Amino acid sequence: MVVVGNIYAITAVSVVGGALFGFDISSMSAIITTPAYKCYFNHGPKGPPFNDDDQCSGLSSLAQGGVTAAMPGGSWLGALISGFISDRLGRKYAIMVGCIIWIIGSIIICASQNMGMLIAGRIINGLSVGIESAQVPVYISEIAPPSKRGRLVGSQQWAITWGILIMYYISFGCSYIGHGNASTSHNYSESVFRIPWGVQMVPAVLLFFGMMILPESPRWLARHDRWEEAQSVLALVHGKGDANSPFVIAEMQEIRDMCEFERANKDVSYMELFHPKMIHRTMTGIWTQIWSQLTGMNVMMYYITYVFNMAGYEGDATLIASSIQYIINVIMTVPALIWVDRWGRRPTLLIGATLMMIWMFANAGIMANYGEVVPGGIGGVAEQSMRLSGAPAKGLIACTYLFVASYAPTWGPVSWVYPPELYPLRVRGKAVALATSSNWAFNTALGLFVPTAFATIRWQTYIIFGVFLATMLVHVFFLFPETAGKTLEETEQIFEDPNGIPYIGTPAWKTSHDTKRTVAAESGDVEVLGEKLAVAEKRTAAHAEEV
Repeated sequence: MVVVGNIYAITAVSVVGGALFGFDISSMSAIITTPAYKCYFNHGPKGPPFNDDDQCSGLSSLAQGGVTAAMPGGSWLGALISGFISDRLGRKYAIMVGCIIWIIGSIIICASQNMGMLIAGRIINGLSVGIESAQVPVYISEIAPPSKRGRLVGSQQWAITWGILIMYYISFGCSYIGHGNASTSHNYSESVFRIPWGVQMVPAVLLFFGMMILPESPRWLARHDRWEEAQSVLALVHGKGDANSPFVIAEMQEIRDMCEFERANKDVSYMELFHPKMIHRTMTGIWTQIWSQLTGMNVMMYYITYVFNMAGYEGDATLIASSIQYIINVIMTVPALIWVDRWGRRPTLLIGATLMMIWMFANAGIMANYGEVVPGGIGGVAEQSMRLSGAPAKGLIACTYLFVASYAPTWGPVSWVYPPELYPLRVRGKAVALATSSNWAFNTALGLFVPTAFATIRWQTYIIFGVFLATMLVHVFFLFPETAGKTLEETEQIFEDPNGIPYIGTPAWKTSHDTKRTVAAESGDVEVLGEKLAVAEKRTAAHAEEV
């Protein structure tokens, strides 16, 4: 079988797993305000389903929160089990298993007859998204060269944004199907939501067959004593087929040294992640994913139509205005793909948190000072609890767009890039799975919390997220070390620095990156490679003494 060796082609195929998450987000956000969805799944005072009244109130706040939270709830479980699947079957086949699960879940969603079926299908889809979101970054990080790792793993986020945008416009187009069709027993066609929910199977099918021609992670192969295959993959991807390339030889030696040390350790359990020497990096990875949720970005993605309805937009105007933020998300992710390895991880996270905090507090101020409380919500939708008009409404929309533009090149891609860089090979699969599961746990909680928050505490919802952003700014500065430009094995030095803080290592604010040296090493600079090998040998010897 032909095996693809171009790192950009490998990335382009594998990050389709991220598009699955994006498809799911906008398959709900573009549909939850359509009359077809609200009438078919009507749980309001004008139920049962398919009420002919154009003003069907749809699901209650709690019910809609449950439907929305079903997918991240399943993703939490999927991320947790992905570590076992990945360690047993390999990174590549774990991703393929996720594809099969996604197809099954999408079939159930597409055929949903009631809210129970819809929730069940979304939970199954969530299992898939949890596996893909945890293991695609691990797969790419283990196969990518250090100088390109940030942009390549960050492509996961770009794929998510494309998935959101594509599915949003598919859903928007389908919203016109069957409207006012007198030949039906109701005013709206089920195709409005069934077609988008069926189309989302397509990327999973493409990803499944695409993964067949991609190589396995060389580090996973080495961990399982498949050394010849590991060297062949490194030569194919990093040495243009030359197994004697200086960089391939040096990288292979680093992997071999690390694996030899790890032979002294038993099989890894999740408990090892909370060992005193490991807990700092475990919590750093977990908090990276938690903070990415507590920025409030996915809230903007799921419930953006509510925000624009409160700003005075109605019908198609709401959907079109909402789509602009998805376009911004796609475009503004591109700078990170080009420069994130040059910027470094720390500066990117710090700047992103600062800017998002400004826009979040600005939104709170606008709604608090100019918003008019609407009892029962606009159009009977409790979440649309306030109304704005004129300049304040435009200001709210502008700050929302600026928030998305600040998230897209910063926390969006880096939250996927950073966790796989923190862990040694023997625990990476399970550690990233645990970190990603925390993302989905908080995604689930926010999916349940936000509709009720918009309905009850209104503008204060933005204050809560603003405080989260201020807190993460401090946390990142003091405890998130720089990992850009380092091999995954070199990152070990930061956490095991004997002159650093006990159980933490080199203080985060003292860490930095040197992109030029990394590029020189990959180009075969003998002097730089010699220094890297000397450091690796010294570290291996130190490990041996500990054991």
